[in-house]
Amino acid sequence: MAKSYKIAVVKGDGVGDEVICEALKVLNAVAKIEQLTFEFSYYDVGGIAIDLHGKPLPDDALEGILSSDALLFGAIGGVKWDGLNRELRPETGLLQLRKALGAFANIRPALAYDELLNASTLKPEIVSGVNLVVVRELIGGIYFGSSGRSAKRAFNTMEYSKEEVMRIAKVAFEMAMTRDKRICSIDKANVLEVSQFWRDCVNEMAKHYPQVQLSHLYIDNATMQLVKNPKQFDVILSSNIFGDILSDESAMVVGSIGLLPSASIGGKVPMFEPVHGSAPDIAGQNIVNPIATIASAAMMLDLAFQNHKASKRIDTAIKQALQAGFRTQDIADFGAKEIVSTQKMGDVIVDFLST
Repeated sequence: MAKSYKIAVVKGDGVGDEVICEALKVLNAVAKIEQLTFEFSYYDVGGIAIDLHGKPLPDDALEGILSSDALLFGAIGGVKWDGLNRELRPETGLLQLRKALGAFANIRPALAYDELLNASTLKPEIVSGVNLVVVRELIGGIYFGSSGRSAKRAFNTMEYSKEEVMRIAKVAFEMAMTRDKRICSIDKANVLEVSQFWRDCVNEMAKHYPQVQLSHLYIDNATMQLVKNPKQFDVILSSNIFGDILSDESAMVVGSIGLLPSASIGGKVPMFEPVHGSAPDIAGQNIVNPIATIASAAMMLDLAFQNHKASKRIDTAIKQALQAGFRTQDIADFGAKEIVSTQKMGDVIVDFLST
């Protein structure tokens, strides 16, 4: 009998509904091929939860998510809710969710597809062959430190415990062991005491992985090096705020934020979501690129369910769709043989699953 997996689904706001629908379409198709069973449960989080329930993370949604095997997440937020007090904003609900899940390790791969090298603003020879992953600490640092403001002053505090740094470093080293065995840890140790502490902890973890080559860069230099020579990076390890910056920069290095998936792991329930936001300006137009969300579903199969075969089947189908020249509007100028809608891209990837 096929094992059944309980998947919590949050469509969220903006284009979240559209991209999640295509990811579910692909998951249902691969389930038939690989004889898997998925049980989907749907929950409101974000702006839609504010409108329907009065807060961005309702208690029943959190309870349901915590009882699941994995969470597939769309996108939240929009200008509609920007005027609310910070504790009621959609983004606050997302931070609360991450904290409740305990998913401290955010994994953001950036892979340059040969078919889309010209989508990057960098020269093709700079981008070709880029295959890196940002391992970002997700539930600590400045986003979760003490903060406050008055009429004349405001502050946010960046704090890390040794346990927090060591556990994210371990994830990065373990990942490096499955790749090219290289880690570059990013900090600002020449200025910030918390960054020197981060570097010391990473160096301590490195002693347990002598096969892995460890290097360090200051964040300012790292942002330049990522543009100058992105192929020098294999695994990038960083704190919450630095990883937020570098992962978005890596998305632009390879051409489109609409292509990149992410996983948040290490806690009670792993979470998988596209790197892009809710894009309310194009919501409902059936033009958003669903590949990032579909690739996030593939990461879920790989990391949460250890079904590497099914995950690879989806990744291969995505690549075949791009090779065949199918493009959504965000990448329409780069080798398009047919410009397709969100739904059609999902259909094309489903068709390629069985080839």
